[in-house]
Amino acid sequence: MAHLSYMLTVFILVVLLSRIQLGNSQLFFHDQEVVEAIGKELSVPGWDVNTTDYCSWNGIVCTSNNSMVVERLDLSGFRLQGNVTLISELKGLKWLDLSNNNFQGSIPLAFGNLSELQYLDLSFNKFGNCIPSELGMLRGLKALNLSKNSLTGAIPDELIGLENLQDFQVFSNKLNGSIPLWIGNLTSLNVFTGYENQFTGNVPVNLGLYSELTLLNLHSNQLEGGIPESICANGYLEFLVLTQNKLTGTIPESIGRCKRLSSIRIGNNKLSGGVPKSIGNISSLTYFEADSNSLSGEIVPEFAKCSNLTLLNLASNEFNGTIPAEFGKLNNLQELIVSGNNLYGEIPTSVLRCKNLNKLDLSNNMFNGTIPVDICNTSRLQYLLLGENVIRGEIPLEIGNCVKLLELEMGSNELTGSIPPEIGHMKNLQISLNLSHNRLRGKLPQDLGKLDKLVSLDVSDNQLSGNIPLALKGMQSLIEVDFSSNEFTGPIPAFAPFQKSPNSSFLGNKDLCGDPLSGGCGDLNGYDHNIYGHKVSYRIVLTVIGSGLAVFVSVTVVVLLFMMREKQEKAAKEAAAGNNTIDEISSRPVILAGNIFVDNLKQAIDFDAVVKAIMKDSNKTCVGTFSTVYKADMPSGMILSVKKLKSMDRTIIHHQSKMIRELEKLSKLVHDNLSRPIGFGIYEDVVLLLHEYHANGTLTQYLHNSSQNPEYKPDWPTRLAIATGVAEGLAFLHHVAIIHLDISSGNVLLDSNFKPLVSEVEISRLLDPSRGTASISAVAGSFGYIPPEYAYTMQVTAPGNVYSYGVVLLEILTTRLPVDEAFGEGIDLVKWVHGAPARGETPEQILDAKLSTISFSWRKEMLAALKVALLCTDMTPAKRPKMKKVVEMLKEITES
Repeated sequence: MAHLSYMLTVFILVVLLSRIQLGNSQLFFHDQEVVEAIGKELSVPGWDVNTTDYCSWNGIVCTSNNSMVVERLDLSGFRLQGNVTLISELKGLKWLDLSNNNFQGSIPLAFGNLSELQYLDLSFNKFGNCIPSELGMLRGLKALNLSKNSLTGAIPDELIGLENLQDFQVFSNKLNGSIPLWIGNLTSLNVFTGYENQFTGNVPVNLGLYSELTLLNLHSNQLEGGIPESICANGYLEFLVLTQNKLTGTIPESIGRCKRLSSIRIGNNKLSGGVPKSIGNISSLTYFEADSNSLSGEIVPEFAKCSNLTLLNLASNEFNGTIPAEFGKLNNLQELIVSGNNLYGEIPTSVLRCKNLNKLDLSNNMFNGTIPVDICNTSRLQYLLLGENVIRGEIPLEIGNCVKLLELEMGSNELTGSIPPEIGHMKNLQISLNLSHNRLRGKLPQDLGKLDKLVSLDVSDNQLSGNIPLALKGMQSLIEVDFSSNEFTGPIPAFAPFQKSPNSSFLGNKDLCGDPLSGGCGDLNGYDHNIYGHKVSYRIVLTVIGSGLAVFVSVTVVVLLFMMREKQEKAAKEAAAGNNTIDEISSRPVILAGNIFVDNLKQAIDFDAVVKAIMKDSNKTCVGTFSTVYKADMPSGMILSVKKLKSMDRTIIHHQSKMIRELEKLSKLVHDNLSRPIGFGIYEDVVLLLHEYHANGTLTQYLHNSSQNPEYKPDWPTRLAIATGVAEGLAFLHHVAIIHLDISSGNVLLDSNFKPLVSEVEISRLLDPSRGTASISAVAGSFGYIPPEYAYTMQVTAPGNVYSYGVVLLEILTTRLPVDEAFGEGIDLVKWVHGAPARGETPEQILDAKLSTISFSWRKEMLAALKVALLCTDMTPAKRPKMKKVVEMLKEITES
């Protein structure tokens, strides 16, 4: 009996094992069939349907127990299209990443059947309609990312079952309704981002109460109510972003319990009351932005306890009192912005001791002291904005110590005395010198003429007297001036910036005469008319010759620098051609440092394959101002765009740590119209930057290559969308204080749907990350796009970026190159367009006829866009609109 029992047990085990094996076999065959079907539907690169080992295919990971069950499917970044519903048949999936593709339609309801799923990323696609409530059945889900789609409706309450959720991201959609209260009950939640949607109602009062929430970003919604007291209940929060909502109430006292907080951004709301003193408990605080609210009371000295604070922005509120003397302890403070409040007292000398201070904006307050003699004790100060206060006394001679200032605003105060000649020592002064609406007397100092980089000078509405000095002709970059409402006498010097200014810039000086004021100078107050006439003629001749020489020298320098670049590239190309492939491979450089910022791309990128790609000229796609770009095919099937920095910029290799930090920051910049680096490689003599590859190429190729194709069909709506997207990308860069070094149509990439991506962004940070102006010694920009003031200043500025963008917009409207011999000698696209009235041409004649003659509505929109382009390419930088305004104007065209 025992023997029979034993045999029966063995028999049962054999049967069970055979069934298990049969089940695994069936599951194996099932997954293989599903994967093959997915490959055919989506045309996944690197999937070889002729090979049965599908577990080795790109993006597929199977279980480690030889069962061949697909556990992980990563198809991110391939720009795939098609129906993804089949994926729901892979029942063993724990990880599904379909991000950065072109999938559209609704999110498949069948995804709710993937019961083993822990990670689901559908971000950066075109999924529309509502979030399916079926996703609530994914009980084991830890990360859900549906961001950057076109999802509508509310977050379904059925998702309440996702109790294990740690990372929940739905930013940049069209979601509405209120944010569900159950999100605050998710005990494992670390990250919640819902910014750039249409959420209404309150921020859930229990957010942070039961979880270890580290990041909360809900900016750009329509949220109301207050900031929840619970937000820092557990003290784990590191990033709090609630800007651009309709929040009311006060900043909760409990904010002080967030001792890990690095960034608090709550600007552009309707918050009231004061900043709680508990803010001093947050020693890790780096950024505090609460501008454009209704906050009041005194600025609390407890901010001084936040030793890591680098930016404090309290502008456009109702704060009163003085700036705490304790702020002098903030050694890391770079920007203090308190404009548009009711602050008074002396200019805070303690703040001037902050050694890293870059920007001090006290404008539009009631400061009533004098300008301290140690105003420029801080060696890094670039922006000093003191306008619209009640500051009295004289401008101290020590103002000349502000040698790094780019902008000095002291208008609309009660300053007396004369303008000290020491102002001429501020050789870097570029953006503006504004001394208007004060009580200044005496003559203009000759030393002002030494400010050869200054673009805007305003001394209007004072009591200044005497002649306007001829020495001011040394201000070669001057574009905008205002001498009105003073007591100046004599003739206006014959100087192009003066004569091109409106007569309003000189009105209110009863004894001032000459162009641009109407009428001559009469007997010139006793001067011999004939002698003076000869002097003027002589001076005009010298001016013309001098201006011509200056322009000639400037242009020659620019041309020589470009020729040097071409010579270097040619030499490098010839040297590369002289080496055979075997030598190239054997001498392949050794990588010193490298990283891939996107975790799910690390397995798909091979650095050896990257190096091989840049060794072949056949892989070269374009040559930019600062880099050469190559196409690189990875063994995984992924395609990269590899940017090889040119030799002139290799000095950054000696600052590896700084460079890597900058690249990591840039990789986290999230905007739909920016091309972000996804990785880098540093070698002994070269730096390689890795980007996604876009098959549609650049805007230059789209405008000037495709338009020559007989099958080309004109499409103005696409061009307008491209123009708007580029503007939005640049506006975002300016918002985060990044000035682009080389805006051109060649640096605008087009993805598979012709969405524009501004590239070369990282160059402006890598060349000189320490300077907000991105000053460089080499030529910054491409021919035809460089703003006119750059030839004198050699400085890259935000208004200069606007000019370059204006050229791109003209290129889009006219389908003409920025520089073309057809325009005539010395004429570029901007001059050709602005000169149309003089040639007797109408605006319609400037536009690309292949577009403007299609329909009346297209022509109307193109003419509206032309007005924007003309504003952007104004010769006066101060008259150009900001990129944010450009975006608004272009969107108005689209909406109308």
